[in-house]
Amino acid sequence: MKADMIELENVCFAYEKEIALRYVNLHVEKGDSVVIQGPNGCGKSTLIRLLNGIIFPSEGRYLYQGHEINEKALKDSRFAKWFHQQMGYVFQNADTQLFCGSVEEEIAFGPTQMGLPESEIQKRTEDCLRLFGIEKLRERPPYHLSGGEKRKVSLACILSLNPEVLILDEPLAGLDEKTQEFLIGFLKSFHKAGKTLITITHNRELAHTIGTRFAVMNEEHELNML
Repeated sequence: MKADMIELENVCFAYEKEIALRYVNLHVEKGDSVVIQGPNGCGKSTLIRLLNGIIFPSEGRYLYQGHEINEKALKDSRFAKWFHQQMGYVFQNADTQLFCGSVEEEIAFGPTQMGLPESEIQKRTEDCLRLFGIEKLRERPPYHLSGGEKRKVSLACILSLNPEVLILDEPLAGLDEKTQEFLIGFLKSFHKAGKTLITITHNRELAHTIGTRFAVMNEEHELNML
């Protein structure tokens, strides 16, 4: 029996007095592709923020590879660097994620922050530019790109860190059909390589194309595995 990569044990979270997560239990093994669906306002985006260590349980425990993820743990800079390299989070709005002066600088930013050698930074940057077919955009400012181009750059930035887990919030939203097809193909390849996916989507076709396990959050902010 494989050990869980991600474990949420009776996790609760509230914004002041407004409950966002109610006794959530989730067990994700390495190589799973978990699709989470549910109505707006039920806590899906809060769950993603918690999985990424942006917020922490007010009750219950979050474990990643056996390590409890809480505010105290992430104050250790070495542990925090390791954890954030493991978890790749693609924002629904790419503008939230992109802030450098050029696409090339954007992709190189993460590996640079990890302290990798310059040769490795260049290799990862070139590999990601080629993988997403955005070599011609390398000198373009991200704010001059189309929505589909921004999404590709966001993914390239995450992939440059070689994460074990990729977490996506409505990844097909606002994309044209060609970019959607490209992204679905990429996600299938990422999962086939043994990586772990957690995807929030209302898109049923995407859910059934990439999902191996399914969960629904309800209006009571509870998570139910199907």
